[in-house]
Amino acid sequence: MSIKADLRQLLKPYYIFNLILSLSYIILKRTPGVCNYLFNVEDCEFDGRETEILFFLIIVIMIRTRKSGSVSMINYLSSSFIYTKVANLILWFNADLLMGIIYGIVFILGALLFPEPAYSGPDNVIYFRGMQGLEEELSRSKDCYWLITFYTVWNPACVNFAPIFAKLSTEYNLENLQFGKVDVGRYPEAGKKYYVNDSSLSKQLPTTILFKDGKEVVRRPAIDSKGTVSKFFFSSDNVRGAFNLNNIYEECKSTLKLKKKHAKKD
Repeated sequence: MSIKADLRQLLKPYYIFNLILSLSYIILKRTPGVCNYLFNVEDCEFDGRETEILFFLIIVIMIRTRKSGSVSMINYLSSSFIYTKVANLILWFNADLLMGIIYGIVFILGALLFPEPAYSGPDNVIYFRGMQGLEEELSRSKDCYWLITFYTVWNPACVNFAPIFAKLSTEYNLENLQFGKVDVGRYPEAGKKYYVNDSSLSKQLPTTILFKDGKEVVRRPAIDSKGTVSKFFFSSDNVRGAFNLNNIYEECKSTLKLKKKHAKKD
């Protein structure tokens, strides 16, 4: 996503509201006059406990955004909002019980009134409603590649990957190279079938699997024989390389051309 697109995205209510909540304590605590009134202090400086919480917040955000594979400004913000808001909640409660309760109420109302905007651009993705539909399609589509993403709507890494996957589907989609998605939060049986852990602590969200003739060929993130999940950043280039999309695309185009030639001869 370009910088201009990121800036346009920041103008949406979800990002404006969450940026305000995320910066509320720091701004108000450092603003003379407002700080003296709200916190009943003479110096608008952070005390030792507040500094510790803020440093801990920075460390957590850095670790979690790296694990989620965030690669743009919007991705980093989306991944960090929950941690910044929780840190602000702790800071407000530490400063004043009533202010903490008010912040908590605004926190909850904001989540209900300003949900994170979903990707609404073009795509060639088929959304499967559960395991049965997916298995039927995989068994029916002989000599066809399927790139399937298993995701949940609440996971930041899945949300960040959605526009990337959609754009790849418009770029590479062919009759014999198809793209699909399954919500394992809504259809957990699909997650169990394809060994995708959908818990809140899972390192497998999202998981993308390449199928050929109904059989799994490659998956990312990969899982070794001991069940260890390998880290994988879901950027556009990484997905292209991991699933060899350029070569598969050319292979599928050649196959379609041969089929058309044979059809004309017949």
